[in-house]
Amino acid sequence: MRGQGSSGPSEPAGVGSVAVRTFAAHQNPTPSMTAHQSMDGHHVNATAGDATNGQSAERFADYKDPQRDAQHGELPEGHFYDPDAEYEPDPEYAATLAPDAARQRRERIGPTGRPLPYFPIPGPVNEHGPAKIIAMCNQKGGVGKTTSTINLGAALAEYGRRVLLVDFDPQGALSVGLGVNPMELDLTVYNLLMERGLAPDEVLLKTAVAGMDLLPSNIDLSAAEVQLVSEVARESTLQRALGPLMNDYDFIVIDCQPSLGLLTVNALTAAHKVIVPLECEFFALRGVALLTETIEKVQERLNPELELDGILATMYDSRTVHSREVLARVVEAFDENVYHTVIGRTVRFPETTVAGEPITTYASNSVGAAAYRQLAREVLARCHAA
Repeated sequence: MRGQGSSGPSEPAGVGSVAVRTFAAHQNPTPSMTAHQSMDGHHVNATAGDATNGQSAERFADYKDPQRDAQHGELPEGHFYDPDAEYEPDPEYAATLAPDAARQRRERIGPTGRPLPYFPIPGPVNEHGPAKIIAMCNQKGGVGKTTSTINLGAALAEYGRRVLLVDFDPQGALSVGLGVNPMELDLTVYNLLMERGLAPDEVLLKTAVAGMDLLPSNIDLSAAEVQLVSEVARESTLQRALGPLMNDYDFIVIDCQPSLGLLTVNALTAAHKVIVPLECEFFALRGVALLTETIEKVQERLNPELELDGILATMYDSRTVHSREVLARVVEAFDENVYHTVIGRTVRFPETTVAGEPITTYASNSVGAAAYRQLAREVLARCHAA
């Protein structure tokens, strides 16, 4: 393994000086804990596990649910209790997720105004691959693409999936968010795209999160957009580069640059699914129509397997009328293509960027960590239902 910031699998420190934090408390729960008892012993909403509320839950009805099967006894071997699976918001923070937090808990109504399905804890996998490639895409900057890529990847890895994150933005924000200094790298995804014969293992970096690797990037990638213009089948360059890695991972998540240029088209050509992080703000909403047009063109001309998996509402605060109106308009326009999971505003996210690690390890018990774990479960449920 080459590249700055990489470390062997036996070392306690991951990328840079970021310490590895494990989830021993989640993985070794009290044997007598039931599915309706929180980690601190408090009772949680007994109806929260009901997946029969509303038609939107039917799509996930056949998904295996080891947690609810264990309500009257110990959890099955290989599973661990996740208190976020039946999560009740902190009272002070609940207002940012729903105007009426009590009704949200009582009726299991999600922030989108739809009945919130139960997303079970996924069981372990015996073998990995072939990978499902997800492009995190929005041509507007500052909507939470990089934050969502890091934390969704970390949450999927926490559930036992092998994950590869691809930093496909010349700004290198994904690499920085994982504690890597892009300017110190000798090899990046740019070299993997442009240099024949370069093996992906020479570019891959291990992260501080077990089961999650990184293809880093820096400003060199900006040159690729110009150099690829003269290449044959230039839109498929990333797809070819990722080919040797497909059987090693369960998910490959690509953090796209905030534009609809050739690099983004490359990401869409390689991807199976697109997740569109959407800040609950008017200017972010305006660009969704243009992005969906680009996705449709790539479907027609380059990648028939590509599909819009979901729009992820980020930076949501229901205490503002504007956030509620934007989210309502998105749900009205895209209906089931809008994720039930909504990412609220919290100061923890900028703190994790400074720390160089995901929120699931930096602030394990925070609302933000709970939201991304729920998003990971929803992504897995959608993939299973597809």
